[in-house]
Amino acid sequence: MKKFFTALIKTLLVLIVIGAVGWYALGPDGPFAESGQQLLSKLKGGQSSVAVQTEENVSDESMVEESNDEATIVEPEISNDDLTTNIVFTGDVELSEYVQSNYNTSGVAGVCAPEIQQLMQDATITMINNEFCFSERGQKAPDKQYTFRVNPSYVSLLNDLGVDIAGLANNHVLDYGKDALTDTFTTLTNAGIDFTGAGNSLEEASKLIIQTDAKGRTYGFLAASHVIPVGSWNVLNSQPGEFCFYDETDLLNAIKAADTQVDYLFVMVHWGTEHTTELTDYQPNDAHKFIDAGADAIIGMHSHCLQPVEIYNDKPIFYSLGNFIFNQSIKSGGGGAVQFSIDENDNVTYRIIPITASGACTTIDQAGYGYIESISSNVAVDESGVISQK
Repeated sequence: MKKFFTALIKTLLVLIVIGAVGWYALGPDGPFAESGQQLLSKLKGGQSSVAVQTEENVSDESMVEESNDEATIVEPEISNDDLTTNIVFTGDVELSEYVQSNYNTSGVAGVCAPEIQQLMQDATITMINNEFCFSERGQKAPDKQYTFRVNPSYVSLLNDLGVDIAGLANNHVLDYGKDALTDTFTTLTNAGIDFTGAGNSLEEASKLIIQTDAKGRTYGFLAASHVIPVGSWNVLNSQPGEFCFYDETDLLNAIKAADTQVDYLFVMVHWGTEHTTELTDYQPNDAHKFIDAGADAIIGMHSHCLQPVEIYNDKPIFYSLGNFIFNQSIKSGGGGAVQFSIDENDNVTYRIIPITASGACTTIDQAGYGYIESISSNVAVDESGVISQK
């Protein structure tokens, strides 16, 4: 008898479970409700199908209305930090065999210390002076002591460092002739890096690079050289060639035209005398002209060492940033970078970062801040490199 009642109870439990599952699956709110109603419709001659669909349509419409009533658009929050633009310029970059060897072995970490990588990679815009040509073609320039040519594959190092723009107006980009310069254009373009200061015509060589930040502010970049070994490097004399300013007219015109197109204009120039902090007479003269014409900052190159910083009409002139990535070593005072920070209220801060290098790896030179102030006439430099006018 016990066995009989046990079997009966088990049977009743199974039937209850089957009934519950069936109600869940085929009931009005179940996942297979539509199939259940269709089956019911067939059994009843198809009359309930229309009624069920009508009820579902009404239910769907009311849900949409409720959803629209309750829906709110959540705008992404933008912090003040997101509206601060950081623009970094470096001194001369030449990917020597020592630099290439480090990169082959250790990647970008072998070329720049972590704080230098962060400075460049975190910048909104990073511009370098590209002191060489990217090519495997061409003949070495005659009667030239130093000539620089780099395999185009090493453009990946510039990408790893976050380089956005390359200035090509200098005394080495045509070291291996016009074919090598053309290869440089192609290599940079394929790597997604803008360039200015050289081109197949004056219009191309003096091209204004324009970048826009998250707040919609526009930044313009030009590059020109006052140092070339022979006149044929000047794009006015032979194409492709470089944008030069032995006669300042074309550069002044380019600055005036650019000033109407952008909110901030930066002009990178290759000029002066190598291995000295002493300025030539034309450097301050031209720098002042360029600022008067509309430039917001002048960033100089070529001396292979730091040169003075000046504030003129509230605008900074960095007469030379020296070297940045170059040979096996860069001594203290040998080079640096500069960072422009424009905050959400359009306040601009200038910060110079002195560098040194050992074993072809660039790092910050903590002792260099005082040195920059010592060679400059009207600026103070604090312990983090922020520049103010005395």
